[in-house]
Amino acid sequence: MMELKNNQAAIILEVDEDGGVSVNVASGDENGPAGAICQAIAVKIMQDEEFQTEIMNMVEVEERDAE
Repeated sequence: MMELKNNQAAIILEVDEDGGVSVNVASGDENGPAGAICQAIAVKIMQDEEFQTEIMNMVEVEERDAE
């Protein structure tokens, strides 16, 4: 497992067998700016349906291009 410095944060995406996605944030300093930015992105991923659709469309295009 990677240890994060106080000025680092990460978004962790997990996809279950049914294709459901969960979003978590890990941060060296939960109250720091990097953690706050990741938290804001995580909220956008989970709550903004238009953004979710845009991401999934991008993933589908990349998968087709890889074939």
